[in-house]
Amino acid sequence: MSAFISVIDDEPDILDLISLHLEKAGFTVSTFLNGKSFFDSLKEKKPDLIILDLMLPDIDGFDICKKLKEEREYKSIPIIMLTARAEETDKVLGLELGADDYIVKPFSPRELVARVRTILRRKNQEATLNDEKIIIGKVLELDLKKYSTKLEGKDISLTPTEFNILKILASGKGWVYSRDQILDALWGEEKAVLDRTIDVHIKNLRKKLGKYGSLIKNVRGVGYKIEDEQ
Repeated sequence: MSAFISVIDDEPDILDLISLHLEKAGFTVSTFLNGKSFFDSLKEKKPDLIILDLMLPDIDGFDICKKLKEEREYKSIPIIMLTARAEETDKVLGLELGADDYIVKPFSPRELVARVRTILRRKNQEATLNDEKIIIGKVLELDLKKYSTKLEGKDISLTPTEFNILKILASGKGWVYSRDQILDALWGEEKAVLDRTIDVHIKNLRKKLGKYGSLIKNVRGVGYKIEDEQ
């Protein structure tokens, strides 16, 4: 399931531009021209991330951020402030109120999408670290403390690299990770291998998972992701 993103901005052209690029990147998007309509929408569905303009016609963006961070149900939702207000004091205030990022207009849509992905990936990884185990497809279990893997209740032997690749993919189920992202997560700046090395590890992983190897999906031209269903 794709992440659901709410975008609040009083400029229709900006909303259209952001929606176009986010949807192209695989996200589900809802747009709002003011704060009231956004708050009304929370009664129906809670977003996974919010992109928030500061200068809205009815409610100041800072006030929206503050209100959300004071509510237990909504305080964990990441917020990216997107605004023409470039003063350092505004940026500091936004971050102090709990915003995860602050982007000044005019902006690069590609950079915005990249920052959205980074924040959501970090959120998923933080949530994963709070759990001892990750369950995939009701058949595959990763024990993060014991560094072990079970398939249909039986132990399977994975190399450290195979286990870590599986953990990376499972930390954001449904999210697509490029080969470079996986390489960076595994070796950081010390990586001295070709990105095709990841393809070999994935092939071996699928072989060890047998009929459940198809839980790991190849997204042509992009990378890999893991799903809960084959």
